[in-house]
Amino acid sequence: MMPIQWYPGHMTKAKRMMQEDIRLIDLVIELLDARIPRSSRNPDIDELAKGKSRLVLLNKSDLSDPEINEKWYQYFKQKGFVTLLTDSKNRKGFGPIHAAVEEACAEKLMRDRKKGITGRPVRAMVVGIPNVGKSTFINSLCKKASAKTGNRPGVTKGKQWIRLDKSVELLDTPGILWPKFEDEKTGINLALIGSISDQIIDEGELAAMLIDHIRKHSPGIMAGRYEIDENDETAAIFDAIALKRGCIKKGGLPDYDKAAHIILDDLRSGKLGRISLEEPEQ
Repeated sequence: MMPIQWYPGHMTKAKRMMQEDIRLIDLVIELLDARIPRSSRNPDIDELAKGKSRLVLLNKSDLSDPEINEKWYQYFKQKGFVTLLTDSKNRKGFGPIHAAVEEACAEKLMRDRKKGITGRPVRAMVVGIPNVGKSTFINSLCKKASAKTGNRPGVTKGKQWIRLDKSVELLDTPGILWPKFEDEKTGINLALIGSISDQIIDEGELAAMLIDHIRKHSPGIMAGRYEIDENDETAAIFDAIALKRGCIKKGGLPDYDKAAHIILDDLRSGKLGRISLEEPEQ
């Protein structure tokens, strides 16, 4: 597979807008995809958020391996980030969010108190890559549809402030990637979870890579989902899944494009089970 790069024009504008807005911000809430916390971290955010309080949310943690979730949680805590595991869709992990905001902003709140400033809400910018679940997180936190949601990368285009309560105001931002991925694996992982437009990738190659990863790191999952022998080579497993799912072309040949779409959708929707695609020590 060719190295994957995807940086549409609107992302340049979105990054510029975030750079302008950061001066208004006390706290940066960074959403990562718990299946790929390293690959879903935009390296530009550290520079953008320099000098600001930080909160890292490992979102979609219901879709990733629980043991590996704990490893990532400890990894970010050791890096000095206030960190939570969240599942925005089902509002899990939301209980400690207010406490986490206060912990992350402890120094700022103390400075305000010393100056006699009370009742001023914490202004937080919510950042993350496309399709990481920012809008769903905000909607769930506010318990109403405050921000647009969609399963297409880049659905949030404009800037919107959301008053959470008297103590916190949120600024939603469009999902942005960065102009050049540092390694090929990052692009592949982002494509696997749907943060890169499927129109620019070869889904067949991507699905074959996913099969290979699951076969090595999560044995038993494909056998259970597709009722196949997953001890075969990757190509044979791909054939078997295509046949089991009725992805057949004229002449009886497997329709790999159709099968690839099913496999990738099963990963993204959680139908394949709880799968992590990278670990901290890798």
